[in-house]
Amino acid sequence: MHWMILAIVGFCLAINLDATAAHVGLACSSCHHQGGSASEPASLSNRAGGCVVCHRGHERIFDHAMGQRSGEKQFVQRSYGRYDSGFWEKNCTSCHLKGCLDCHGEGGLSKPTVAACQRCHNGYYTGWDYSGRTPREDNMRYQRGIAVNGGTFLKMLPDVHYSAGMTCGACHSMSSLANGKKSSKGCRDCHKPSLKIPEHRISAHLQRLECYACHSAWAPQEYGTFFLRFRDVRMKDDFDLTAGPNAEYLRSAYLKKQDAPPLGVNAVGRISPIRPMFIAYYTDIMTARNNGPENTLLAAEWRAYFPHTVQRGGVTCEGCHDNPTRFLLEPESRRIYDLKKDGMGLESFWLQRGQRVSNGSFMDAARYLRMSSKSPAYTKAYVEKWKTFLNRVEK
Repeated sequence: MHWMILAIVGFCLAINLDATAAHVGLACSSCHHQGGSASEPASLSNRAGGCVVCHRGHERIFDHAMGQRSGEKQFVQRSYGRYDSGFWEKNCTSCHLKGCLDCHGEGGLSKPTVAACQRCHNGYYTGWDYSGRTPREDNMRYQRGIAVNGGTFLKMLPDVHYSAGMTCGACHSMSSLANGKKSSKGCRDCHKPSLKIPEHRISAHLQRLECYACHSAWAPQEYGTFFLRFRDVRMKDDFDLTAGPNAEYLRSAYLKKQDAPPLGVNAVGRISPIRPMFIAYYTDIMTARNNGPENTLLAAEWRAYFPHTVQRGGVTCEGCHDNPTRFLLEPESRRIYDLKKDGMGLESFWLQRGQRVSNGSFMDAARYLRMSSKSPAYTKAYVEKWKTFLNRVEK
């Protein structure tokens, strides 16, 4: 019993040496009170019983996306889980929320920094892009440069808010996350669209588009996510891919891009960036080597989302109005990847047929044609936009 008391006292002293002002001087029993877990007051196992004495209601964060990851589990169940019932436990448990200190325990009790958030929000998932990082190709030959969160990355243009020093908490407050919301602020809570900008004077843009549909400069995109399963791990020696969390699997991608994201319709009916989450393939190497199937397409799903790559400018008019591929309406004349001949089970990654948006929908062809008609209003706005470019050059 004495060792437990000493451990608790040591923990309290260590925290208080580098704690936020709100916690300095608190008695140990303020957090390590009876009725909760004496040694783990911030743990998921007791719903942060020591923290919620003061931070009431914040335990509800364990009931939502960061704690439950229900969307990811459902995806695995209808895709890779059909072939391996243990896939989730083998490959997807590294970012489970275990307690308040996962985010607030960086160097003592503190508000989460961007780096703390990116311990889980990294790689292909929203978070790395905010500070201008995107995953490299999977082959080991490309794994060079600085490593962050255990992985190397391509250096891209960071979000303007990151460059200005804003942390994730500026828009994602603890109370909003505890209430099951993705954020506490939207773009227009801080920014009023300037009518000096030609695009802002087009009412359809402000009514039907998310701001980040135009202002996301780039987005990481992964087309064809392969999980290769090795019953005999010695066979992995034939593949020069980065190791994953489980010795039985390796992951690779058919194609990675970092340009302007495709567009679709989100759950509230507004035009939004979308990306593959995931176009998922499965190969059992042992079976494939015995003339069995390989590259089995398990799902072709996209998600509407917010790339954290905001810049002041946006795409030119033809970036949307003359770009059917961006809406997954790629004409055959523009097709350069022949997926059928590659045994991929789809005609094209940028063709809606055979794919779906899990939290929204694709834009239908008729709506795209109406949007892309060259009306007098479009022509007027197009000319005005190019005049702004020419004026800048002349100056």
